[in-house]
Amino acid sequence: MTSSEERPPDFRRCLFWLAAFVAVLFGIYSAGWFYLADKVRSETDKAVTELNGNGIEADCANLTVSGYPLSFAVSCDSLAYQDDIRNVAVSLGSLNAVTHITQILSPGADLRGPLRTSVPAMAPLWIDWDNLRADVKLSWPLPRRVSLEAEGLSGQTDPTDGTDPVELFSAGTAAGQLRPNGQDIDYAGSFTDLEIDPQAIDGRVLPPLDGGGDVTLKNGVALIKTQPRSLRGQAVDIGKLDLSSGTGRITVSGPVSIDADGLIDADLMIKISDPKAVAAILGKAIPEQKSQIKTGFAGLALLGNEPSMPLKIVKGKASLGFIPLGRIKPVD
Repeated sequence: MTSSEERPPDFRRCLFWLAAFVAVLFGIYSAGWFYLADKVRSETDKAVTELNGNGIEADCANLTVSGYPLSFAVSCDSLAYQDDIRNVAVSLGSLNAVTHITQILSPGADLRGPLRTSVPAMAPLWIDWDNLRADVKLSWPLPRRVSLEAEGLSGQTDPTDGTDPVELFSAGTAAGQLRPNGQDIDYAGSFTDLEIDPQAIDGRVLPPLDGGGDVTLKNGVALIKTQPRSLRGQAVDIGKLDLSSGTGRITVSGPVSIDADGLIDADLMIKISDPKAVAAILGKAIPEQKSQIKTGFAGLALLGNEPSMPLKIVKGKASLGFIPLGRIKPVD
């Protein structure tokens, strides 16, 4: 018998063991998938049960776990939280979160509106959107990144509250991203075609606005854990914040902090592009100050088409360049 005639049995034996090995691996994977699915269901039910009671009601309606075998999906028909003691209520449309086995630490979620909120000293809100996507890069002890992207965003007072709803705003797109940076938290975001309804700002008129920028919240990791109820003692570093409409643009950068007494300290740089265009926008928004705005920005225009000036606030006392602006009340 030749060596070539002896190979087929060995090959078939290897193929059998390979198939058996794959079958065992698939069985282990399947067992793990269904164990995790049961764990998600039980932990969610446990969390909801622990929250409910003492005036609190929480719900993830019709929780389902699906996607076997190539993905892991968790969905709820609606999400709701209500705290009768604090008089706080929040509800959201459906949630569909999915992660694929090749990107297990990068889940994404699609959320359906509306987002309804009710908190003390504030009108109930109804915020809706065409599309809203959330993505997370998981890590320990905090995610490496959390991002949101929305299209067709709009807000109004809740039309089911028994009063005529007041339109608040709409935006073509909006996006934001949070990520830890050592002990700080970095935020970057942007929006386009933001329109603020005159009803929401006492009849004042603003054109469609675009904006964006990045800010660092100092000691943000500890703040997330402690959830402080006061702005006192907090600090941010504004890398850049800008607001624009047409050729007019205002850009702000620099550090801002609030001391233990609620007094603001800031060392900001303000840059204005096309002062005449900015003056026209502000003149329409603040008609009672139109002549003063026109005069002031005419002087800025003499410094060029993109003048810059420092805005300093020391213990609540503000000045723009050498011009005193008065005092800012302490914040809570």
